[in-house]
Amino acid sequence: MKIQHKILVCSTCASVWQNNKRVGISGGQKLFKKLTQQSQDWSQSKNFTIESVKCMSACSHSCVVAFAAPGKFTYVFGNLSHDANSISATSAAVLDCAKLYCQKSDGVMLWAERPEPLKKGIIARIPNFVWENS
Repeated sequence: MKIQHKILVCSTCASVWQNNKRVGISGGQKLFKKLTQQSQDWSQSKNFTIESVKCMSACSHSCVVAFAAPGKFTYVFGNLSHDANSISATSAAVLDCAKLYCQKSDGVMLWAERPEPLKKGIIARIPNFVWENS
C-alpha cells in the first residue's frame, strides 16, 4: 500500500477583511486553485491529495502550505507569493518540493534540495510521533 501524502493549503492566508467579514478571494484560495489546476498533469498526482484548510495560524507568514504523510516529518512553509505575476511559479515550486518530499522515506528535505521559494519560507519541521498506549 502506498503512503498517501497531503499538501495542505491555508485558505484564509492573505485575506482582506472588512467589518469582520472576508472580502473577495484570499491569496490562499488563489494558491489552492492554481495548485489544483497544475496538479492535473503532475506525475505525483496519484500520491498526493491537495486540501484546503481553514487557518493554519501563520498569518504573519502568508501564504502557507504544509506537506504531511504518515511516518514522515511534517513541513510548514510560509511567505509564498500569491500575486498574479508569480502564483504559477510558486505553485510549480510547491509541486516540485512535494515530489521531493514524497521520495524521502522520512520526509526530511535538505535546504539545498528544495526549490528556491521554499528555502527561505520554512516555518516548522515537525517530527513524526508514535504514540504508545500508556
